[in-house]
Amino acid sequence: MSRTTSEKHLVRAEAEALCNQFVAGGAERFETDILLPAEVLLDLYGEDIRARAYVTSDPERGEMVLRPDFTVPVVQCHMAGDGHPASYTYLGEVFRKQDDHPQRSSEYMQVGYEVFGATDAADADADVFANFSEQLKDYDLRAATGDIGILVDAVRGLNTTEGRRGALLRHIWRPRRFRALLNRYSAGGTEQREANLERVRANMSKDTEPFTGLRTQHEIDMRIKALEEDAAQPPISEGEVELLDDILSLKETVPNVLSQLRDIAVDMPAISGAVTRLDRRSEALSKRGVDVDHLDFEASYGRTSMEYYDGFVFGFYAEARPDLPPVATGGRYDALTAVLGQGAGVPAVGGVMRPDLMLALKGAV
Repeated sequence: MSRTTSEKHLVRAEAEALCNQFVAGGAERFETDILLPAEVLLDLYGEDIRARAYVTSDPERGEMVLRPDFTVPVVQCHMAGDGHPASYTYLGEVFRKQDDHPQRSSEYMQVGYEVFGATDAADADADVFANFSEQLKDYDLRAATGDIGILVDAVRGLNTTEGRRGALLRHIWRPRRFRALLNRYSAGGTEQREANLERVRANMSKDTEPFTGLRTQHEIDMRIKALEEDAAQPPISEGEVELLDDILSLKETVPNVLSQLRDIAVDMPAISGAVTRLDRRSEALSKRGVDVDHLDFEASYGRTSMEYYDGFVFGFYAEARPDLPPVATGGRYDALTAVLGQGAGVPAVGGVMRPDLMLALKGAV
């Protein structure tokens, strides 16, 4: 959906007003190019954004992409700086294909707020969420929150091999693949693991002539060896699978989720730290005036569209307008700063909002 010149003017004015409020709170204005190098950028975004990016080629600069988001550029800028704690705000157009939703705009304005280097993660999470909540308070939106870190810690604590834990961690943001792996590694997947091994042996045997393909014989042998070693390992226990399912099914208010997570942590101590972080964040949110008693928490929230987030995640939705995408989303992405900082990461949390959707809810555009 394209907008008229006057509508774009209204959206930009709204974006400037939102951005100025973050500046008034101490954030520094950030600017970046619209056309960005594609290689690093697309490697760091989730599948959803990569599939929807506009990619082109420059004869001197190589593959380029129309800016799909601001987070990676702002992280790159901060990590190249002096390392001091800082907060940034920005506004500008982003570009994403809308193959599945042709009625939605492929070019739209984002306003963002990012906080780097805060030593108290719970306080910084609450600061970002409360700022967004305040700016969106007049729009009758439902706020959803979650925490990818709870599931990450649960997987890291599984009594299984490092290889299996690593595979599950890589696919946390792909629920179907995650479930398929979990089923394969559990007691019910024993026959599947053995069948996969036999199929690979048959298809990748040394005796197959002629020998063709991109893999070397050594790579084939190593693949078969890895499958043999995995097939010989005991399955993930039924009890641990049930605990993971209990976590993934949590969808309640924050206090009720906390109560249930404390019970789960008795049998799965690996999540105790994440439960404590959620408790501290809840207290910090309450101190900022957020009605935590009625704040929704979904343990699976953010798993399909927020791949670079690794902790607290949130979104704001207009339930009366299910045709609209989220009005705002955000979360914590400490691991992303470590990747772009060559291993030297810093705590980071932030989010973006859509001024065009805010105006649409007011009937202004």
